[in-house]
Amino acid sequence: MTTGVMEVETELENLEKHLWFADEFDGHGAILMVHTGAGGTESQDWANMLLRLYLRWAESQGFKATINEVSSEENVGIKSATISINGKNAYGLLRGEKGVHRLVRISPFDAAKRRHTPFASIDIVPMIEKDIEITVDPGDLKIDTYRASGAGGQHVNVTDSAVRITHLPTGIVVQCQNERSQFQNKETALKILKARLFEHEKALREEALEAERGQKKDIAWGSQIRSYVLHPYTMVKDHRTDIEKGNAQKVLDGDLDEFITGWHRWRLKGETA
Repeated sequence: MTTGVMEVETELENLEKHLWFADEFDGHGAILMVHTGAGGTESQDWANMLLRLYLRWAESQGFKATINEVSSEENVGIKSATISINGKNAYGLLRGEKGVHRLVRISPFDAAKRRHTPFASIDIVPMIEKDIEITVDPGDLKIDTYRASGAGGQHVNVTDSAVRITHLPTGIVVQCQNERSQFQNKETALKILKARLFEHEKALREEALEAERGQKKDIAWGSQIRSYVLHPYTMVKDHRTDIEKGNAQKVLDGDLDEFITGWHRWRLKGETA
């Protein structure tokens, strides 16, 4: 391939990516949340695997990823986690990852070696910058402090520095236990809360518009976007784009580029159809 052709292809790729990030907040950092589905230990282990996947992906992109909060029990895995990913276009790249992720494998926790299918969900919201005004009434907040008990806290089981904030009107709950002090954890939790409130209001507006147009919105928890199959064969398939990769372990190690590119192309194609 000649240098001139390579330069043209690079320019076309850059132009394509410019189209990807046309929305207002695509250039911002991202707040990513992992939640387990039904399935007990299986789902908690799967949620932990997804947390690792996105941390590895962020590292491969040169982004700074910070674990803000991890909720876990004494057994395997996690119940939920929140991470902040700082980097240009992090939200724009990741917003197609929102939805339900399904794992199929022989359970390492099942003595009978049966196949299990746990689920976990990923939620993505843009990191709200200081120049965007989001007003939160202090009277609408219930703030609790507690002793951190899981991964992510530098002072785990030492001080009551972890902070949980409940926004009473919406029921949105955010937690942070990673910072060095209660004050810092509160500041980070408020930042995450503002991002989630912003996304909440945006979702309400979109639902109202869709209702006016007579459109039916998919229920997020029922929208399985991707399957990761480890038995009886190995494959990761995106159910929106039909992209498949046979090396499932490579994907679980953070190789999401083909899926991210495919989702943006699929989305743009749908918008122009």
